[in-house]
Amino acid sequence: MRVVTDTNELARTCSTLAKSDFVAIDTEFMRESTFWPDLCLIQMAAGEEEVIVDTISEGLDLSPFFDLMTDEKVTKVFHAARQDIEIVHHLAQVIPAPVFDTQIAAMVCGFGESVSYGMLVKKMLNREIDKSSRFTDWSRRPLTPKQLTYAIGDVTNLRDLFPMLKKQLEQNGRARWLDEEMAVLTNPATYESHPEDAWKRLKMRGRSQKALGVMMALAEWREREAQAQNVPRRRVMKDDAIYDIVAQAPTTESELANLRSVHKGFSRSAKGRGVIEAVKAGLNRDPRTLPPIKKNDPLGADALALLDLLRVLLKAAAGRHGVAPKLIATAAELEDIARDEETDLPSLKGWRRDLFGADAIALRHGRLGLTVENGRVVTFERGKVSRDGDERTANTGELQDTLARKASDT
Repeated sequence: MRVVTDTNELARTCSTLAKSDFVAIDTEFMRESTFWPDLCLIQMAAGEEEVIVDTISEGLDLSPFFDLMTDEKVTKVFHAARQDIEIVHHLAQVIPAPVFDTQIAAMVCGFGESVSYGMLVKKMLNREIDKSSRFTDWSRRPLTPKQLTYAIGDVTNLRDLFPMLKKQLEQNGRARWLDEEMAVLTNPATYESHPEDAWKRLKMRGRSQKALGVMMALAEWREREAQAQNVPRRRVMKDDAIYDIVAQAPTTESELANLRSVHKGFSRSAKGRGVIEAVKAGLNRDPRTLPPIKKNDPLGADALALLDLLRVLLKAAAGRHGVAPKLIATAAELEDIARDEETDLPSLKGWRRDLFGADAIALRHGRLGLTVENGRVVTFERGKVSRDGDERTANTGELQDTLARKASDT
């Protein structure tokens, strides 16, 4: 293991790594007190090379590393790649490609939706990971040999996991599935920051268009403030304060000062004036420019029964194909399908549609039924004749009750 601290050595290292078919990469960063992550270390391993780049070394230029990240001849192997890619994109406005994410690959290969990196290493490599250094403050120097050994272990294990997972994907014919997931991970739009969309992080507690307009304006104001100051959103304003301001919609300094969720003197500050202007902008926004308010009405009895059937269908499909259910469809997507709100759901596209989505829509519209054969849940087209010659129908309360109980039990 080498620790790289100067630009020339980094350039030589990246030139050597570029000769490999793939390089395992991990980063260590701190984000507790900033909006943007502060990159502290980069770990890389390929072939016999095992290096740690001390990114906060004085005068270090990371350009050779960013060039490696965009080298199309070298596959970049990460585990849970999104934050690592976000850091690269923020620092250099480039996206690593091609990318292989071992976390997603493991889910595609049937290791379950909650398998941790340590468990994956244990199952596939029969190695234990020493977790004693995982809460290290990576911005402090010097780092101890124990901390450096912990950091490099993440990529040396990745280097050994990658060929095994890649082989499994090729053997079970699921390499295309992973390609679809990597296309999302390597899409620059995934990492673009749009303050006007910050309201989507919040829960809509009101039903009026005015409340929505105020929430959108406040969330955008907070996002811009947090980015400009490079501080966490909560440092600018906590979510609870936003909800309170949305409910009360104060348009004067005195009205804002009366809210218990803001501290004394806030209404007279520059931030207080920014909040008041945001509230006014939200109240005056043209309702025609607002997105429709999604209904959160409780599901009716029939929709709840359908939701139970969709859960059974999902678990059956996941079990049959050995894929984590959460990777195929989320609980929110199942509810959207049950509500007949099927627009632009990931579970209805690509390989997910092949495994589950098409059947879910057919079930939703009464073209598909579920039954149990030899202890396994199977699907059938309604009106089709079974092997014993009896015509089946899924339109029975008894079948719904049985499958609903099975869904809740599992």
